[in-house]
Amino acid sequence: MKASDFDRKFNEGKDVTEFLDLEKACRPGLEARRANVDFPAWMVQLLDREARRLGVTRQALIKLWLADKLDQSSRRDALTQR
Repeated sequence: MKASDFDRKFNEGKDVTEFLDLEKACRPGLEARRANVDFPAWMVQLLDREARRLGVTRQALIKLWLADKLDQSSRRDALTQR
């Protein structure tokens, strides 16, 4: 199938999943990479308490907070570069 035909079907809202190899599908730039970080015990205890309160894992909480902080930082940088 030509890319233009695929695009047309997709833009028309038709199901195009039969034309995709979902076993190899990935989202570029979102591949996981490991980063080991050591925290003091008191910090882990507080992270675990907050994670339980929110109903998420410690790892999910750390990712959420880091993503939020990085987003704030990049927005601030974008404003100062204007």
